[in-house]
Amino acid sequence: MTDTHDPGFRVERIDLQDGRAELRFGGQLRFRQCFASWQSVRRLARPPAAHLAFDLSGVDTLDGAATALLLELRDEVVAAGGDAEIVGAHGGVRAMLDLYGSHPPRSSLHPPPTRIGVLDQIGRETLTMLSESHGLDFIGDVALAGANAVRVPSSINWGDVPRLMERAGADSLPIVLVINFLVGLVTAFQAAVQLKQFGANIFVADLVGLSVTRELAPLMTAIIVAGRSGAAFSAELGTMRVSEEIDALRTLGLDPYGFLVFPRIITLVLVLPLLTILADVIGIAGGLLVAMLGLDITANAYLIETQKAVRLWDVSSGCLKTVFFGLSIALIACQRGLAARGGAEGVGRATTSAVVTSLFAIVVIDAIFTVLFNVLGR
Repeated sequence: MTDTHDPGFRVERIDLQDGRAELRFGGQLRFRQCFASWQSVRRLARPPAAHLAFDLSGVDTLDGAATALLLELRDEVVAAGGDAEIVGAHGGVRAMLDLYGSHPPRSSLHPPPTRIGVLDQIGRETLTMLSESHGLDFIGDVALAGANAVRVPSSINWGDVPRLMERAGADSLPIVLVINFLVGLVTAFQAAVQLKQFGANIFVADLVGLSVTRELAPLMTAIIVAGRSGAAFSAELGTMRVSEEIDALRTLGLDPYGFLVFPRIITLVLVLPLLTILADVIGIAGGLLVAMLGLDITANAYLIETQKAVRLWDVSSGCLKTVFFGLSIALIACQRGLAARGGAEGVGRATTSAVVTSLFAIVVIDAIFTVLFNVLGR
């Protein structure tokens, strides 16, 4: 008989007849106490017997790490050609062994990934595109909720609109102004290079004023809002969907469209034109800075030329675009958020899809309006 003693636990080996042996454990088998002397325990298990029993009848406490060591030692004995079993466990010790021993060890070798053929990839992408048709159901639900809102205006969560306008409008104002100032400045720089060759420096005001008010300011503002507020809306609603808060609203008798979607639609439809007007002003200011410093044009001359070139319709047409930009951003973001599935990963996919789809929609809407205005001679 050989034994190993350590503060808190003890192990002894008893060799029996017919090549059988026992390792009798006693005390508290915790990782902190047994790890330092575990090599001694492994030596007690050698030489392997025809049948080696791990007797845990004297063990009062067994933690998870010590359980892993014990099961590993048993597997080593079996791998060496012996027969090993754990006996005598009771109470919490038995429960711990059942917990750790109920799961077979996982193989470290993973099967190679299956190659996906070209046709299979095309089919998958086609199914993904067809699944986007569920967005039409969302549009129908929003339209029905809108009709109900006309009949019962109190069904809309109007109290949320000021808070959302502050987040989507006031909080995004600094980045909108900085980006559009730089856009106006860069546009004036590029124009100045060409206009200097013809002595037409003053026409930089015309180019900057028209390009900023009709195209650049509305487009850049919408892109910023889509990346900032659109992503936030999608993430918020997606989190509410996966955490079953949307179902809780329905249980309380509240329409998610009137309570969550409509306030966000109203917010972006109102905020984007206001941001665009400020973007127009700051973009023209960026062009003014270049005109004064690089083209020797006075501020008064630049502003007078801008006033002659830019008409009310130029500013109004840009603001009109942003109404539809805001509507598309809000609808896409809310639809993607409410369709989120699969926990945090699903929310991430929904947010990414919302931003990418919103940017695509903004460019398409802008192209449609540009062609329409040209056809109408505006």
